[in-house]
Amino acid sequence: MTSNMKVQGIKEIGWSDVGGWTGQGSSILGTKWTLPGKYLAEIAAQMRTHSINVLLVISGFEAYLGLLELSAARGKHEELCVPMVMVPATVSNNVWGSDFSIGADTALNTITDTCDRIKQPASGTMRRVFIIETMSGYCDYLANMGGLAAGADAAYICDIRDLQSNVEHLTEKMKTTIQQGLVLSSQALLSSRLHLASQKEPIS
Repeated sequence: MTSNMKVQGIKEIGWSDVGGWTGQGSSILGTKWTLPGKYLAEIAAQMRTHSINVLLVISGFEAYLGLLELSAARGKHEELCVPMVMVPATVSNNVWGSDFSIGADTALNTITDTCDRIKQPASGTMRRVFIIETMSGYCDYLANMGGLAAGADAAYICDIRDLQSNVEHLTEKMKTTIQQGLVLSSQALLSSRLHLASQKEPIS
């Protein structure tokens, strides 16, 4: 949102202009995850130049934060005193104040289908544990709900507290006729572990 609104990158588009966009990512718009706080004056100027009198933002958590910054700057920029509407659209389902976001249900169904595809051929294998990493956006919705829907043995989120008990559960499970396990891991788990590792002093 910010990268296009602070420069001369605004143009009106019609149905013919968006043909074929379905299979492409949102990066085709030229936007990036940059909050508007540093560019409020430029954005206000663009809104005045193009007579923009309403903002309908379809995106994820960063866009939500961006709208908050724009609305907070209404006292300094008259151009920002327009209706602003946020439509949550993110597979992570991490937009505050909303129950579901566009894309989250599709992502959840894809995860469930992927788990089923892995479990089916894996039924002939012995003593294996499959770990599937899901996107998170520091929300863990996909890992939690995906684990429930797929019948996983465990779902690891940002904070692992039952790792030892999960290992013991899988160890006992390997002694039964079902000698396979399925674990879903949130992407935020790896990110948090990498962050903690970066904070540690190097071993001399």
